[in-house]
Amino acid sequence: MSETGVVLVTGGSGYIGGWCVISLLQQGYTVRTTVRSLARADEVRASLSRLVDPGNRLSFHAADLTRDDGWDAAAEGAEYVLHVASPLGVPEPRDPQDLIVPARDGALRAIRAAIRAGARRVVMTSSVAATSPGPRAPDGMSDETVWTDGDDAAQGAYARSKTIAERAAWDLIGREGGETTLAVVNPALVLGPVFAADYSDSVQVIERLLSGRVPGLPRLGFNIVDVRDVAELHIRAMTAPEAAGQRFIASGDFAWMADLAAILRDHLGTQAAKVPTAKAPDILLRLVALFDRDLKAVTPGLGRKRTFTSAKAQSVLGWRPRPLETTVLDCARSLIAAGLV
Repeated sequence: MSETGVVLVTGGSGYIGGWCVISLLQQGYTVRTTVRSLARADEVRASLSRLVDPGNRLSFHAADLTRDDGWDAAAEGAEYVLHVASPLGVPEPRDPQDLIVPARDGALRAIRAAIRAGARRVVMTSSVAATSPGPRAPDGMSDETVWTDGDDAAQGAYARSKTIAERAAWDLIGREGGETTLAVVNPALVLGPVFAADYSDSVQVIERLLSGRVPGLPRLGFNIVDVRDVAELHIRAMTAPEAAGQRFIASGDFAWMADLAAILRDHLGTQAAKVPTAKAPDILLRLVALFDRDLKAVTPGLGRKRTFTSAKAQSVLGWRPRPLETTVLDCARSLIAAGLV
């Protein structure tokens, strides 16, 4: 065991999970991570090794959100568990249960394994999608006291899955947690550098702009947070005594698609030649969304400005998000360097 202990990160092949692994290794931890199949272990290790030398401090365990096998072995001896793994929400599934069931049941499997292993704390990755008042609510700001209604069919499947899984996690810890405590991180739209082709759905926002795969600039806006800052907040929530039993929104600045496009054009020159300049009427995006399920998932947000404050993470844990421009440009340059646009 390393001086800083053993941490299990679920979903280490994913975008946030991968950056959590990188950050933990950089800080001296010994890391275990789960993948659905050990056939991916060498590939994931090679990707992570581009940014950090794991030495003998990284190991892989096979565990699937939908099955019991492997979770106890992965958690055995872990001091902390970061439960990051969750089913993908793009495109929107026809049956919401396709997302809800594995998100909820996977969280329960990981947390029960952590409790059985005697882990000191679990940090679960949720989303600001679980801190929203609903699609019919007026524009405004949310903090950690706001909960999405997971039973509201008007909510998207992704928002419902995140909300239901997080509620289930809090209920489980309340009933069975014992000495194991829980903290939750609720990220906004996650951007930043990619280190592999297997990046998050959220990065498609930048990929689509750079590749010209959007019909002009829609009236869509998001609070944005850097993936490196999300990983850092997980680690702060993992170790800070005052984080036990708390939710923490990970969010930086709000930006419209037009703002993101302007940053890319202003700094990338010819590499941003395909970034659109014209605005896309709402009706055009709705028409295109009839044939593009990725776009269909975001059309309810057209013209809406729901913001999310990270004041709690900043005041309680001393966390600070990096500037929007840094996040957007590092994301774009990494996509270009990897030949992904």
